[in-house]
Amino acid sequence: MKIDYKLFPGKDRKEKILYEEKEPIISIITPYYNTNKYIDTTANSVLNQTFPYFEWIIVDDGSTNKADIEKLEEIEKLDSRIRVFHKKNEGPAAARDFGAKKMNKSSKYVVFLDSDDLINNTYLECAYWTLETNKKASWAYTDTINFDGQNYTWTKWYNPKKEMKENILVMTAMIRKEAFFAVNGFEIRDKNVYEDWCLWLKMIRQGMYPVRMNFFGFWYRQKPKEESELQQSNSNNRKRAMSYVNKILNEIDSDRKKGPSKIKNGIQYPKEDYNWQEIVEKCENICVPIKKQKHSKINILMIIPWMAMGGADKFNLDVVRRSNKEKYNFTIVTTEPNRNEWRQYFEESAAVYDLTTFLDRKYWVSFINYIIEKNQIDIIFNTNSTFGYNILPYLKVKHPKIPIMDYVHMEEWYNRNGGFSRDSSSVASVIDKTYVCNANSEKILVKHFKRNPEDVSTIYIGVDEKIYDPSKFNKNEILKENNIETNGKYIISYICRISEQKRPFLLLRIIESLKKERDDFIFLIAGDGNLLEAMKKEAKRLKVDKNMIFLGNVKDTEKIYAISDLTINCSIKEGLALTAYESLAMGVPVISCDVGGQKELINKDVGVIVPCMQKEKDIFNYDYKKKEIEPYVKGINQILNNIDEYKKNARPRILNGFTIDNMVKNMDKVFQNLKDNPNNQKIENAEKMQNNIDITKELITKYFESVHDEYYYLAREFNLKNVDIDWKLEKKENKMLYYENTLEYKIKHPFYIILTKMHLYPVVRKIIKRGE
Repeated sequence: MKIDYKLFPGKDRKEKILYEEKEPIISIITPYYNTNKYIDTTANSVLNQTFPYFEWIIVDDGSTNKADIEKLEEIEKLDSRIRVFHKKNEGPAAARDFGAKKMNKSSKYVVFLDSDDLINNTYLECAYWTLETNKKASWAYTDTINFDGQNYTWTKWYNPKKEMKENILVMTAMIRKEAFFAVNGFEIRDKNVYEDWCLWLKMIRQGMYPVRMNFFGFWYRQKPKEESELQQSNSNNRKRAMSYVNKILNEIDSDRKKGPSKIKNGIQYPKEDYNWQEIVEKCENICVPIKKQKHSKINILMIIPWMAMGGADKFNLDVVRRSNKEKYNFTIVTTEPNRNEWRQYFEESAAVYDLTTFLDRKYWVSFINYIIEKNQIDIIFNTNSTFGYNILPYLKVKHPKIPIMDYVHMEEWYNRNGGFSRDSSSVASVIDKTYVCNANSEKILVKHFKRNPEDVSTIYIGVDEKIYDPSKFNKNEILKENNIETNGKYIISYICRISEQKRPFLLLRIIESLKKERDDFIFLIAGDGNLLEAMKKEAKRLKVDKNMIFLGNVKDTEKIYAISDLTINCSIKEGLALTAYESLAMGVPVISCDVGGQKELINKDVGVIVPCMQKEKDIFNYDYKKKEIEPYVKGINQILNNIDEYKKNARPRILNGFTIDNMVKNMDKVFQNLKDNPNNQKIENAEKMQNNIDITKELITKYFESVHDEYYYLAREFNLKNVDIDWKLEKKENKMLYYENTLEYKIKHPFYIILTKMHLYPVVRKIIKRGE
């Protein structure tokens, strides 16, 4: 996964939100010794926390530099929740134990954060919720980003047996106070002796286990060797350090000889363990922060599936990033396991909560209710989240005066006979306004799905013409950078996810047919996907691979457009393709299938629209007929033979109404109007359902159960692909426990292992349910 290491938390301090005062629930303890250099950034990351009920105890461990001591005095004045203590120098472990004894009696949890490390702004809130809803777990931690001296990520599957061989855990975690004191804290008074490893081993010995939250919430500063005490320690230091570790390991081994082992596996997200469980509307012990002042901004809760690369996701990001920060506050909730490559970019402008990373699904409703109350949400905005559509009726009944809107990017007849268009229409009675990205989709919602025309409108997505500006790029330099030799040939680009929807095998047939008429072209294939390898093999079979260059996933697509003469879209389904916007903005004409709203953007002056002759239900039929292929070939010839005229018209088409600034202005009007003028009919609909809210809860329950196998698969695939799991240390039953992922079933079937390894989990589950 690509990380932007420059986007670390705490670069600046956010505006402080005033909440009703309460005693701290969380104590952050920071040992400090001559670390003036980094403490400001650490302070920002602490004070930017979205959960306000914490205290920050900084323990000065006998700093010797006057400037460092004065810096602490400056930090303490920043916030009433900060307390500074001074003591003689004994090392970080002693400083942490000292700080723990100074904790407020009201604190339930302790977080140890070194003075040069950072936590992202939702760290405390997510850890607090995960421990409140996983009562038996003793601590919670996140995956780690190592930065500064060395840049890399740390995503380790929690395995207590591996932890006894090497320390895979980081020091920064949220620990239950009683658990910490139950093992007498760190106890160690030597320096550089793996005190964090010893703490975890002591807790493991007592049968304690953690929750591993699978987002990057902790940033560990990899300081240069000359600044790191541990890296400077000599072999004698390391031997002494291992003596402490071995002492605890010997005690664990002794315990094992006396009786059954207390060692337990941890809880790891994402996971699926939902089984018709009751939806929890409100977690009793959760403290909801209440704002003191009346808010002046419009607070928007966005429910989205993930933060990945894609057209719909780019729209979500643009709305959050480009909206007026003085006018809007965004809170993002995501609902499907994903690597979320764009999470960092969302976090620049919003508080982000990936529910799959820290909560069991039965608590999702409770958390969203909490966010609505705490953040004083004014608008609920669902975009492309199936879970979102299933929770909207409940949210409208629960919060009838909060207007709800959604954005539909396209209708998909091969997906539940309509996809999100059907989802939106099924709960239209609670949605104030639905927006679509093209007029054709608006027409379908009204005519096919019988939506009220007043409830549906079109807002074109648009493109950032300042980024996609051909004058900023040097074609020859980009060609050289990518080792592309054109020899005077035209470059035609195919930029997309290589999947069934994009019909990559149709493209190959088009290239095969075009090659019979001319050979002055090269196709650049920019993208990744499930059909990429198959596409490469088919290209060789058709003998068109010599006219193709596969670039893989390309982040800076503007460079590809800059060297292109034409882009092509073969999709069987689009809303209005982002690539069409981007291509025209870069002065590159487009040939596209007549799907969605493509012809609303691509007119005869900037490209060619060809008919779509394949029905969506036949999306997996790759036997494309000549009548489907020929219009593309004719269109390509038409554009290439008049290339200068098409290029001249392309960019002005975008500038005259299809820019991202235009989209943001339209969305601004939408948000303001929706807040000021909620749909009274929708409020009335919700109020009539007040006595039947259980029906809306059952809708959520049935949704969770209906996608059980799909969610299990997504969680399992995420872990297998994105988490470092050492199967060599796993016994067979533990491996099966992982595959089962804590389902509350007792597995006793001879074919279980075989079926699971074959990825036939749905079959396994049917066997389990039948009790065969």
